[in-house]
Amino acid sequence: MKRIRFTEEQIIGVLREAEAGAKTGDLARKHGVSEAKRLRALENENGRLKRLYREEGLTVRRRKGRKRAMGARMPPPVLALPNQRWSLDFVHDQLVTGRRFRVLNIVDDVTRECLRAVPDTSISGRRVVRELADLIAERGKPGMIVSDNGTELTSNAVLVWCGEAKVEWHYTAPGKPTQNAFVESFNGRMRDELLNETLFMDMGHARDKIVAWIRDYNVERPHSSLGYATPAAYAAELEKQCAASLRPTGSATPHIASPAQLPNNDAEALIVAG
Repeated sequence: MKRIRFTEEQIIGVLREAEAGAKTGDLARKHGVSEAKRLRALENENGRLKRLYREEGLTVRRRKGRKRAMGARMPPPVLALPNQRWSLDFVHDQLVTGRRFRVLNIVDDVTRECLRAVPDTSISGRRVVRELADLIAERGKPGMIVSDNGTELTSNAVLVWCGEAKVEWHYTAPGKPTQNAFVESFNGRMRDELLNETLFMDMGHARDKIVAWIRDYNVERPHSSLGYATPAAYAAELEKQCAASLRPTGSATPHIASPAQLPNNDAEALIVAG
């Protein structure tokens, strides 16, 4: 039988099929290889070609993943006022049907308010931008936003929007959830108190339950880290203090809040506005 000469591309193709689980006999018949040892010869020839490619510097470069936005790793301290820093993160759950959904949570790091909780089966970078734009229209622009390096949060839609809206965005270091401790803590509480305790029939049911829980969290429930005030009441008090400090008093000394007036934060010191 006339010996069949295989090209480099054919050799690589046959070997890939073998690696994928194709049987040697099937490959031999498919590609006209008369015996199994001929297939082993192909493997040897492929190894020789790889060695020659490396020696000649001809190794094909693998395409790298797209470069993601990194941002500043450690967000700086912020003034003890609402809207100074928002943090974002996702928490996941599923309906009784088994269909998975996720919730985009946006938290004010100073007041601990949950500014928005968005449940849906799919939340893209464009959806994140849309929710942030709506929130800014309601409350004003934050001093900065902090998040991890999730795909949706480093998407082109988010990066373009940050530039256009002139919003400062900080990304935490991979594997360092403590750099985004406020929203991580909030997610844990939502999971323990709501997600793990509720069977969601459908997305409408999930939205209703989440809205009710957020209302209780923001308006009804005192938080020890806020001096046992609710997040909404604490935010209102900070706004009141800020307005008072801006009135003419004849004194150039700014008002400095005591540490007891600030939320507990072991990771970073929050500086009160003067």
